[in-house]
Amino acid sequence: MTKFRTLDDVDVKGKRVLLRVDLNVPMENGHVSDATRLERVAPTINEIADKGGKVILLAHFGRPKGRDAKDSLKPVAAALSQVIKRPVAFADDCIGEPAANAIAALKDGDVLCLENTRFHKEEEKNDPAFVAELAKLGDIWVNDAFSAAHRAHASTEGLGHKLPAYAGRTMQAELDALDKALGRPAKPVIAIVGGAKVSTKIDLLENLVTKVDALVIGGGMANTFLHAQGVQIGKSLAEKDLAATALRIMDKAEAANCAIILPVDATVSFHFAANSPSFAYGLDAIPPDSMILDVGPQSTARIHAAIDDAATLVWNGPVGAFELTPFDRGTMVAAKHAAERTKAKKLISVAGGGDTVAALNQAGVAGDFSYVSTAGGAFLEWMEGKPLPGVEVLKA
Repeated sequence: MTKFRTLDDVDVKGKRVLLRVDLNVPMENGHVSDATRLERVAPTINEIADKGGKVILLAHFGRPKGRDAKDSLKPVAAALSQVIKRPVAFADDCIGEPAANAIAALKDGDVLCLENTRFHKEEEKNDPAFVAELAKLGDIWVNDAFSAAHRAHASTEGLGHKLPAYAGRTMQAELDALDKALGRPAKPVIAIVGGAKVSTKIDLLENLVTKVDALVIGGGMANTFLHAQGVQIGKSLAEKDLAATALRIMDKAEAANCAIILPVDATVSFHFAANSPSFAYGLDAIPPDSMILDVGPQSTARIHAAIDDAATLVWNGPVGAFELTPFDRGTMVAAKHAAERTKAKKLISVAGGGDTVAALNQAGVAGDFSYVSTAGGAFLEWMEGKPLPGVEVLKA
């Protein structure tokens, strides 16, 4: 594995530690409605504080166009205090006098959250002067926000060129999991890729076919591949203009000795609605006025068999319209099967992406996978084989 500098490589006692975290959590009526991301960063915060470091949190929230009270991190800092079970002070800016004064008041082991870095347009521009203003506030920089590592912003990448840079424990766990998934995986490796559109995952598919032994394609994107092969898919969601792209990906997979596993049957309905009547059809008999909304029973069995054959599974995207019953069945069954294999220590399973995390939670198995990434765009770019600026800067 590529060597990254971590907290094992630095003594934080008495140091001002600029800690980049992901506090971009969902809010309802001014309160945090899902504390998952806060729970993920708690170990790094507490470790640095316990070792006598002064913890100075840098984070963004939302997409503000300048200072906007509704995008303040103040209520998030209060929620974080409950999670880490220690006080979290707050400064109403991330640079200048408010930040400097709040940091000057810190004792070893204290925790301070600075205001939303995106209140300054220079953050997303990675402006050198803004990076220098941030760097004045700390002695070292620790990046614990893998979810923002695909952005070359001031607080996610720029600081790594100005201060000694280290990976936090959440970042370290993510990098370890990703290395086990595609860097140096136990073979054979399979990937399950689903979701609505091929167009958003062309780079992902083209990279994966060179890395995995088998690729299961499901969801709406499978319909595009089926259409490219001449299957009549009725009124199913498909990007018919990408038929040539789908065939090119299949050719690339064949050249790389990667098996493409497409549905061999389908669960269809005549209405895109929860609990609408559903029917299983072979691909040669899809009614012209119907929609494919999930894999069929034979396809589910093939996905099971692929999971059984694998030592490593990488998963991004549901294989059906999982938000509607009964069209969640293919995704739920596959998720539970992968979880059972993982619990039996027969499979390393790494999953990521918003819909994927939602589906695993719906199946009640997110906690049984080897690793579930909440990183979204960064996870996808990593799967596409792209270097992530916020990770590159941590290399030893």
